[in-house]
This record gives sequence, structure tokens and C-alpha cells, in this order.
Amino acid sequence: MIGVDQLLGFGLAALVLIVIPGPSVVFVVGRAVSYGQRVALASVAGNTLGLFLVMTLVAAGLGAVVAESVVVFTVIKLLGAAYLVWLGVQALRHRHELRVDGREPHSPLSRAAAVRQGFVVGASNPKGFLIFAALLPPFVDPDRGAVPVQMFVLGSLAVALGLVCDSVWALAAGRARDWFAGSPRRGSALGALGGTSMIGLGIGMALTGHESR
Repeated sequence: MIGVDQLLGFGLAALVLIVIPGPSVVFVVGRAVSYGQRVALASVAGNTLGLFLVMTLVAAGLGAVVAESVVVFTVIKLLGAAYLVWLGVQALRHRHELRVDGREPHSPLSRAAAVRQGFVVGASNPKGFLIFAALLPPFVDPDRGAVPVQMFVLGSLAVALGLVCDSVWALAAGRARDWFAGSPRRGSALGALGGTSMIGLGIGMALTGHESR
């Protein structure tokens, strides 16, 4: 089955990619500065579920189709990019509604909606396909048997690492957000920053070529 060398090797390699800010990190930070820690953590939960779906598909053999098909990869990437731009526009529209009473931020976005939106972002994140379809296979040992199971276990490790890292980003950005949101003007500016970051991320994803994923 899975060896300790596989877990340590893949875990370290995946962690290096995960800690580099990408679509998930920018999205979570944008949620935190626009809506607060609770919505950001709900977004992390949804994003993690989306990545888990991607990992499961790769383990089942569907990741190879995405990895080899420019058309499929491009469609997924553009859909995810368009969704991020839409979320950014919504954050800009509602930036004046940000306010804080004591320590609890009020937001026009529910946690259930944040989970759903995070799921779409996670499932369409090109970085997820990079980790699960390109980085993961070299750490699988066919001689140990049950290749899909090996991929699932190793992929689950990457998902767990992503959950921890994204949660740290959400909490850190949420704490900084509380100070800014103490003033209506600063809260509005921070909401605009969160929305703009997501729009910029969506445009950046759309312009990223298939080779650089």
C-alpha cells in the first residue's frame, strides 16, 4: 500500500506548490477582506470540497483527459475565470454594505452561498489539476498495487494541506479586515480591494496558457 516515503515525498512537494499564492489563496483573501473570517472560512470549506472532487476524478482516471486535452482544460479554466470575475463584481457592488458592530462583521453573503461559490472556484482551479494530474502520478508505485487507491490517499493528503493553509490565510486576512472595517470608508475601500483582487485573478487565469498550468 502507501509507504512513508511516498507520503513524505509527495506531501513536501505538494506543500511547496500549495504555499505559493494562487487562485485559492487570492480568492480566500478576497473573501476575508470583503466579508470577514466566517465567510472566508466557509469559502475555504467549499474550495476544499471542489479540490476533493478534482482529486477524486484524477484518481478515477479522468484527470488524464484534462491533462492531455487543451480544449477541456481551456473550457474549465475560462469558466472558473469568468466566475471569479462575476464574484469580484458582486463584491464591488456590495462594498458599501460592509460594517462592524463590535467584533462581528455583517455581510450580504451567507455562509451557504460562500460554500457554493468556493466549491466552483476549487473545482475549476487549474492549480488543482497541476497537483493531482501532473505532480501526483510520479509518487505512485505500481509495484505496490491498487494505483487508484494510492492516488486517492496521496491526493487526500494534498487536500488536507490545502485546507490548513487556506484556513490560515483566511484567519490572518480576516483579522486585518476587522481593523479596516471599523470605519465605513476603510470598510468600503477594503471591500473594493477584495473585489478587485478577484477580478484581477479571474483575468489572470483567463490569460494563462495551457503550458503554464
